[in-house]
Amino acid sequence: MPADKKLRIGVLGAANIARNFTAALRGSDKVDVCAVASRDAAKAAAFAAEVGIMQSFGSYEAMLADPSIEAVYNPLPNNLHAEWTIKAAEAGKHVLCEKPFAANAAEAKAMFDAAKRNNVIVVEAYPYRAQPQTIKLAQLLREGAIGKVQFVQASFGFPLAMGSNIRWDPALAGGALMDAGSYPVSLVRMIADERPVRAHAMARFAEGASGGTGVDRTLLGTLDFPGGALAQIACSFGTSRHRTALIVGDAGTIETTFYNDTSDKLPPTLVIRRGIALDAPRETIVCDAAAGFRAQGEAFHDLLRHGWSQWPGATPDETLDIMLAIDALAASARSGSAVSIVA
Repeated sequence: MPADKKLRIGVLGAANIARNFTAALRGSDKVDVCAVASRDAAKAAAFAAEVGIMQSFGSYEAMLADPSIEAVYNPLPNNLHAEWTIKAAEAGKHVLCEKPFAANAAEAKAMFDAAKRNNVIVVEAYPYRAQPQTIKLAQLLREGAIGKVQFVQASFGFPLAMGSNIRWDPALAGGALMDAGSYPVSLVRMIADERPVRAHAMARFAEGASGGTGVDRTLLGTLDFPGGALAQIACSFGTSRHRTALIVGDAGTIETTFYNDTSDKLPPTLVIRRGIALDAPRETIVCDAAAGFRAQGEAFHDLLRHGWSQWPGATPDETLDIMLAIDALAASARSGSAVSIVA
């Protein structure tokens, strides 16, 4: 396939996130969001007309059967990620699957096994990973700008009223950890560059949850990495909006946001302090702004056309580690005990 050929990608579902993904890639030289599928044909047609997509399908199966569609973006509810990613792989489609990649690590492994069997590429969608800010952060860490990383604190929270939102539904694999928490877990896994071996967490559960087994509203956890680094992650549906990280090495610190989308109001910066003294010089690095969905979609094109060296996002191994960590944090929050992480 020619290296410059546009990636023809179809979208599963017509939710708001699909609308945002499609809008961000409008006019891209690399990606053509060419189709949308819904279980309701009228809904699919209305969505296509609204966002300027040429094709619509009244079932997911019909879109997967179309040979002109090379890849699929899967932003369905969390509990449907595994089912439809596996079906897409079996139909010979590459898949960009929204976070959290699956409802648990066992599902994630089954999804990657399906990709391998069908010779397609399946990856997890983390828009912030494809943005210049995160790429610069990874470069600084590789270069040893703050020495050996000792610990990381990463947090993401926002206010979400109780109601019909799918994030509150345990049957749909909802909860703060699965939604907001997947971001800090993915960030600390990227920084540590290895699988954690132990997790310990505590949580506050949504009102009405019986026996502490319902959806978590707020969760704080620690992750222990075999190389010596420790990480603290926090996530919540009950805080003011924030998304920040502090990375502490033995020779300096980096403070950063890790937003999916950036603007003049949310400048993508890294604040680095080189040295061990409190008054060591601080440098603010302003990175290029890039809409997360567009950066991610075009990076997905580059992965499929040019190979893994062009992919700044989570690899399959990273994604499996993220899901193992999420499983362990959830289990620890319910049991009150530390949980070992074993693949």
